[in-house]
Amino acid sequence: MLTFFIGILILVLGYFFYGRFVERVFAPDDREVPAIKNPDGVDRLVLPHWKNMLIQLLNIAGIGPVIGVILGIKFGPIVFLALPIGNVLGGALHDYFSGMISMRNNGKNVPALAEKFLGNVPSKIVMLFIAIALLFVGAVFTNTPASLLNMPVVVGDLSSKTFFWAMVGVIFLYYFISTFFPIDKVIGKIYPIFGGMLIFASVAIFIALLPKFFLLEEINLLNMASEFHKHPEGQPIIPMLFVTIACGIISGFHSTQSPIVARTEKTERTGRQTFYGMMILEGLIGMIWAAGGMFIYQQNPALLSGVSGVGVLNELVSTVIPLKFVSWMVIIGVVVLAITSGDTSLRSLRLTISELFRFDQSKAKNRLLLTLPIFALCFVLILWSNLNPNGFNILWNYFSWSNQVMAVCSLCVTTVYLISKKKNFWIALFPTYFMTFIVLAYILWVSPENLKGAPVGFGLPYFVALALAAVFALVLILALVKRGKNLSRDKSFSADE
Repeated sequence: MLTFFIGILILVLGYFFYGRFVERVFAPDDREVPAIKNPDGVDRLVLPHWKNMLIQLLNIAGIGPVIGVILGIKFGPIVFLALPIGNVLGGALHDYFSGMISMRNNGKNVPALAEKFLGNVPSKIVMLFIAIALLFVGAVFTNTPASLLNMPVVVGDLSSKTFFWAMVGVIFLYYFISTFFPIDKVIGKIYPIFGGMLIFASVAIFIALLPKFFLLEEINLLNMASEFHKHPEGQPIIPMLFVTIACGIISGFHSTQSPIVARTEKTERTGRQTFYGMMILEGLIGMIWAAGGMFIYQQNPALLSGVSGVGVLNELVSTVIPLKFVSWMVIIGVVVLAITSGDTSLRSLRLTISELFRFDQSKAKNRLLLTLPIFALCFVLILWSNLNPNGFNILWNYFSWSNQVMAVCSLCVTTVYLISKKKNFWIALFPTYFMTFIVLAYILWVSPENLKGAPVGFGLPYFVALALAAVFALVLILALVKRGKNLSRDKSFSADE
């Protein structure tokens, strides 16, 4: 219990102290923001600040802070410290600069910013990774809520599988509507309702867990080495913890969502609350569900292996909340988390492609021309993942990995931006190095031989992979510093439009 509440304290204090420090480094001012300077009535328009915060929270808080931390808590109580520290120093900083740099550049997405700060070739690589990752997000965040809503029923010819595909159809239809129409027409109106469901789910599970907090395992300070070997399948904390708990610690997906809200803010001065603060709140949600995961594994150790995150979630909710109505409301709250990230992932992909090809999105016909092929590709992924027996697990692995690649891309932009502005770039440089090291270590080490059910990687010996990842990450950091200093000396270059 003590380790858990120390983690909560780190998140709260991190927002008020480190978050304010990060804000001072960026130095928001009263210049015109995209919604006022270049409104288009579709994506760039002013929304109330409270609504922007809610949209940002629902956009970024997908199933990662629930399913991800339920799987991640298998690593032990060290998660209660790794999650908040990583969130404050990495994830919240990542989200803040993703939003604020975008706001300073007319609401541009990461690939367009990468073209400006990293160069033409790197931006094409960033675009490729982000496009693939956003399609994965759309597919995963359709599959998971449909599975959560699916029930083992047979009514006439209506099997549970038929019900699943019916749910996929309903969710997909909503995604299309929210991707196609102006942000204030659908997302701006329905998100307050979704927000209420999310708050209800988080508060309900927290209250239900209150009597169980004293059962939570504490971190062993006298034998810290043992804390790195808790996972029942022997997964190493480096890099697996930081890939499994993608959304609670840091998530590249958030860098595709922050520009959506950057286009609807009225002033730069609310950025810390909207971007940094909502990531901290997501961290708090993640801590609650991590505590729930630890409790249910303690009660039923059989869940530690061979059971999906969705299965563990259902067991947790039904165990701690015996009232069927309330438990179903909590499940619906989790579904909301997935749906409100899936819809804006595909919207973000539409905007990213339109920016790179300078394809005007104020016209309905142009939006339709981009929306239809995006949804067709996403549906193919959903279909394949359900026809293949191990399809969803493969999809989830690649989603998790590509998500953290996106984080590296966004942090690279942030690092070069700060160097070019001659500001304190160290606050971004360290997270950039660490996440690059994590991603490279994962790619170099992971393989079906090294980790059961893992995607194909280089499969190198563990410590060889770590050593090479450390060296390659350092090379990237040196290249970023050089790029930033060159831009700072270029009198024709302006980091802010």
